[in-house]
Amino acid sequence: MDEEALNPLTSEEGNNGDQPMPDLPDQDLSSSDSDSDSDSDSGSEDGDDQAHQNLQLQTLEAELSANPGNYDTHVQYIKILRQMADIEKLRQAREAMNQLFPLTPSMWQDWAKDEASLSTGSDAFWAIEKLYERGVFEYLSISLWRDYLDFVKENDPSVRECSPAGISKARDLFERALTAAGLHVSEGNKLWEAYRSFEQAIFHTIDEKDNQAREKQIQRVRSLFHRQLSVPHVNMRSTLLDYKAWEVERGNILDAGSSDLDGISFQVASAYKKALEMYDGRDHLEEQICLQDMSDSERLQNFMNYLRFEQSSGDPARVQTLYERAITAFPISSYLWLDYTRYLDKTLKVGNVITNVYSRAVMNCPCVGELWVQYMLSLERGHASEKEIASVFEKSLLCTLTLDEYLDLYLTRVDGLRRRISCAVEAEHGLEYSLIRETFQNASDYLSAYLKNTDGLLRLHAYWARLELNLHKDQLAARGVWETLLKLCNLLCQLRVNLSVLVHKSEVIIHVSIPFFCIKWLTSLYFVSHPGLESSGFIFSFELVKGLAYVDFSDDAHLVAAVAKNKQMLLGKKLSIARSDPKHGKKEHARGAESNDSAEASNAPRARQGQQSTYNRGSDNVQLKGRNTFATPRNILALGRSTNKPTTEKQDDEKPKSNDEFRNMFLKG
Repeated sequence: MDEEALNPLTSEEGNNGDQPMPDLPDQDLSSSDSDSDSDSDSGSEDGDDQAHQNLQLQTLEAELSANPGNYDTHVQYIKILRQMADIEKLRQAREAMNQLFPLTPSMWQDWAKDEASLSTGSDAFWAIEKLYERGVFEYLSISLWRDYLDFVKENDPSVRECSPAGISKARDLFERALTAAGLHVSEGNKLWEAYRSFEQAIFHTIDEKDNQAREKQIQRVRSLFHRQLSVPHVNMRSTLLDYKAWEVERGNILDAGSSDLDGISFQVASAYKKALEMYDGRDHLEEQICLQDMSDSERLQNFMNYLRFEQSSGDPARVQTLYERAITAFPISSYLWLDYTRYLDKTLKVGNVITNVYSRAVMNCPCVGELWVQYMLSLERGHASEKEIASVFEKSLLCTLTLDEYLDLYLTRVDGLRRRISCAVEAEHGLEYSLIRETFQNASDYLSAYLKNTDGLLRLHAYWARLELNLHKDQLAARGVWETLLKLCNLLCQLRVNLSVLVHKSEVIIHVSIPFFCIKWLTSLYFVSHPGLESSGFIFSFELVKGLAYVDFSDDAHLVAAVAKNKQMLLGKKLSIARSDPKHGKKEHARGAESNDSAEASNAPRARQGQQSTYNRGSDNVQLKGRNTFATPRNILALGRSTNKPTTEKQDDEKPKSNDEFRNMFLKG
């Protein structure tokens, strides 16, 4: 049989009329001398064009050297090189661009055709086949798949010669194409028809005397017809007519000119009716996403409406195909990529499929931190190697992100290392805690200057200290992390600690004058630190601590902010914050009544005073009463004393204790 019959995809429809190198005109060596003048004129013009192209090329090369991430400059640079037919530079330019960005389907088609026009031999075939593989991976394109199938059929010797290995290879490629785009409502039928034509061509190569082989091949073609008739596509009725005509050729009695289902098996007719109903329900949605006279935002919204409809139908394969169509139309829409990946994480849960989508998502939207974070998590769920995860993490740090996104990346990386180190199986693969410490240190070195006195810096170091203490069992290292945080934030200058630490009934009350960030640091220090922590002369004793701290805020704004944090979680712990308002106790009330010269006259006002605590900010006349007066800072009021009582000589002589005196007091306790 002839090659045209064996390669049914070779047609004007699959060729698109593109020339491999359109700017390499054929040379007519038989031109006459009479055309020499016109040739010289055209040669002068060509020289001017060449000089202009060289100037453009130099300008674009300078722009790419200064800013390699400029997508449009890459496109223009490749366009100029293609016009100049500089194939070596063109290859390098395309590879350089693809290192940073995915190429469009048309760019892959141009690349493959250029290489095919200039290269021959088996080595060239394998190189071009790899180009097609890279192209169909990045975006869903029916025309690119058709070009790929045509190229393999025409240039692979085993396929061209119809050897068993070649036929098997072609069938596998067709099945891959159907898996990727067979559910494409408006164009998927082109792949089905190409597959059928290939199998019908194989039938004609079988010896007429080999009835068994011919019957087996007939069943293959029939099966393809049945599969296509069960999938909603455009021109379904035309496909039905083709099927009936083919059956008539096989000797089956059917009315080939009728579009009804007479003579067709019940199963095939039932599947066809269902597919036709599905297509009718999607026809208007297909029209909306294919309209040309609309804005990109309107078209994207139409895609989202279509996606929600498919999701409600409950067929993940159809949803995924439509997502692929949408991102081909809107490749840099971060909203669309995030929606797509979240759907896959929730519904599909197939490791390699999801990681492939994430790898393409970060190529199209590299400046979206959430995509990088979820990419690393998907690799971990898929049991990817440490080398692969580390590579993705390093690439993410090269992108332009927000500080919060960088912090999330570092913490996600640490989370993954912690989980795998804690897992006995993963621990056998050589992961060590030093990787966690190195990641924390790199994060601190890079982010500390930008996150100074923020919750983010606290989260980072609190997590670091907790892992040093609980995972690595190194108390000294945990202490060192907190000391590093102190130095980074200059807390020794900001705390303005009054050193009025009181011990009463196993409770430590700390009075400091600090912003709200610092009281959160003190709280987290209590949660993750260990007994006897000492830092730069400020002593904390946690042997008997209940977790009570009295804090004097520097202004009312920080006080309001602190009270608003009541019952919220901090590093996994619930905070309990209340404004100081101690109530009057019975013993204090009795003692106060006995010390007054006129108890009967003063009982009523004292009873009212016992229900409140007065603290006039900015005034020296501070009054705190009640059973909880032990929580009163030393510089405000002596323990258990009232400002209305006369000051004794012993009280006047009492002075705030130094750091050494407090240390000795704690050690004696």
